[in-house]
Amino acid sequence: MKFKTILLFIIIFFLTSCGYKPSATYTKEMVGDVSLDIDVSLSDPENSVLTKEAINRAILFRLKGNVVAKSDSTAHLKVSYKSIDFIPLQYDDSGYVRYYQTRTTLHFEFTKDKKVIQKDMVGLYAFPIQQSAIISSSNRYDAIEEGSKKAIDQFVAYMGVIGAKEVTK
Repeated sequence: MKFKTILLFIIIFFLTSCGYKPSATYTKEMVGDVSLDIDVSLSDPENSVLTKEAINRAILFRLKGNVVAKSDSTAHLKVSYKSIDFIPLQYDDSGYVRYYQTRTTLHFEFTKDKKVIQKDMVGLYAFPIQQSAIISSSNRYDAIEEGSKKAIDQFVAYMGVIGAKEVTK
């Protein structure tokens, strides 16, 4: 018990003394109050709404930032669907597709202080389908939503790296 306490103290001491900061700290400093603009996909308007909600949650919970009106923001984030592809992964003995992978590509455009960062992020999500080998609309929406969430997570991580580079310059 005493050993664990001493070990925990040593770990905390090294993490705080070396200036360690989580990447979300850098991202929060870089992003600040941000306004969102989500391009609605005419083929998937429901997923555009889901993507906006996922981005709002990512900004609030992962970055501890605020989503505000464009007139009150210090930064602007524009997100659009670049492509959505369904790729067969596995076939059964009869040749029917059993597993698909959704490849959701989102285009992010982040603007702050006349500096523009553009990045495409890909979210992958694999899922099984029923015996009929037809993707139902609910499977399709769920797969696109999950792929979008993964692309958003990648963008948040990317912004953390960019923010850390900005701070350490």
